[in-house]
Amino acid sequence: MDKEEKVIVTEEPAAAAAPPPEAAARRGRRTSSGRETTNRRPADERPREQSDWEEKIIQVRRVTKVVKGGKKLSFRAVVAVGNGKGQVGVGVGKAAEVIGAIQKGVSDAKKSLITVPMVGTTVPHPVIGRQGSSRIMIKPAIKGTGIIAGGAVRSVLELAGIGDVLAKCLGSRSPLNVARGTIDGLKQMRTFEESARLRGISIRQMLS
Repeated sequence: MDKEEKVIVTEEPAAAAAPPPEAAARRGRRTSSGRETTNRRPADERPREQSDWEEKIIQVRRVTKVVKGGKKLSFRAVVAVGNGKGQVGVGVGKAAEVIGAIQKGVSDAKKSLITVPMVGTTVPHPVIGRQGSSRIMIKPAIKGTGIIAGGAVRSVLELAGIGDVLAKCLGSRSPLNVARGTIDGLKQMRTFEESARLRGISIRQMLS
């Protein structure tokens, strides 16, 4: 007599309901190592507000200092900062890395900003700026001339927002001295109204 086989039917537990896609995206993905990764952006990659300030690196030099036990290597960066609306500054930064030197230079330049008076897109009058053995001659130009200058002088004038000007570097051509000489010349700029007010006379008396 054959034995009756008993068939036991076991009900499998219902599969866990899949989480909604929003929850899955919120939790992130699980990697092969078992760690769960999130889709959050790091703080550095979040969109930042655009600043009006522009930066230009004039020079980056490697500086070696002899100390006890050997030589210490560092970098010096000369940076110009301006907003193109009449404000400009030049700064110097020193650090063991190039990026750190540039950041210090930008911070130093923002501490020494000057306001440049302009007549339209050019400067009010000719001037000669001096720094060390460098002399920078700056002259106004008619509209459409552009910036006739080179090197550090051009960088500073562009960041100041001057569109038409003639400039010539006389004497030493060291980028740091040239940049600071340009700033010295722009500091001397005066409009007719400022000159008349300083003298205590009217513009008509000054021009007559």
